[in-house]
Amino acid sequence: MTGPAWRIEPLFAAPTHGRRRGGALPADLAERYGADLSIELRDDRPTIVSNFVSTIDGVVAFDREGRTGGREVSGHSAPDRFLMGLVRATSDAVLNGAGTVRTGAHGWTPASLHPASAAAYASWREALGLTPQPTAVIVTGSGTIDPNHPGLHDPDVPVVIVSTEDGASRLGRLGLPSHVEVVAAGTRSGVELPSLIDVFRERDLQLVVCEGGPTLLAGMLGEGLIDELFLTVAPQIAGRSDTQRRLSLVEGLGFAVGEAPWARLESVMRAESHLFLRYRLDGSPDGEGGKP
Repeated sequence: MTGPAWRIEPLFAAPTHGRRRGGALPADLAERYGADLSIELRDDRPTIVSNFVSTIDGVVAFDREGRTGGREVSGHSAPDRFLMGLVRATSDAVLNGAGTVRTGAHGWTPASLHPASAAAYASWREALGLTPQPTAVIVTGSGTIDPNHPGLHDPDVPVVIVSTEDGASRLGRLGLPSHVEVVAAGTRSGVELPSLIDVFRERDLQLVVCEGGPTLLAGMLGEGLIDELFLTVAPQIAGRSDTQRRLSLVEGLGFAVGEAPWARLESVMRAESHLFLRYRLDGSPDGEGGKP
């Protein structure tokens, strides 16, 4: 019997610490991912990791609206899609901003990313004691969501839409399916991102993966809410110009010198020329952890 056409191979792994979710993968997943997968869980609040793919020069979409995204940036990389699905399969919830939702017609299940691994993802979730599907959490200040989006119409996937009071009122008039919950958590100017912690905690969502977009990631970083970053680096260079403006990993926020978050390298893996990096945001330039 031949093995898979590709495998994500480990190059470096730092020692693990603390209370963690995951561990040794079952054979069907391990044949594609050549290492254990576990994520450290916080004791004080739900853990939030992010998962993005960028070009070598930090581009995450070939336009400013996000109409192009991970598929184009990764070159439709099967290993990247597999790992994205695996992180979803390890998480309680998948977090996205409204812009990312508006520009994609996909759902938020692990299997939607790598259908060939659907059964293996389901077995992994069962072994971890998780619900059959992660909860989809959408952040929208305005409440502007297409009520016909396919991801809102899978009764097996719980959906929580977090908005402002005005946005929640607008969403309440859309006749959304019964498995879609709308939560007001913000002012007229926007959703208060720290309030997401209560949204997660009240629903026992202990591990959340944030998948976009870069504006939401910026806000989460600014509030110190991202604990780890899974970053795929695709082997292409996109460039930028005045006529070809593109989204970068973090949009709408610039950190001052001395205030920019530092990260500690957790692991490095590769599949052909794609790199799969994992960082822990610990707030110190020397990687020893702890904000000053």
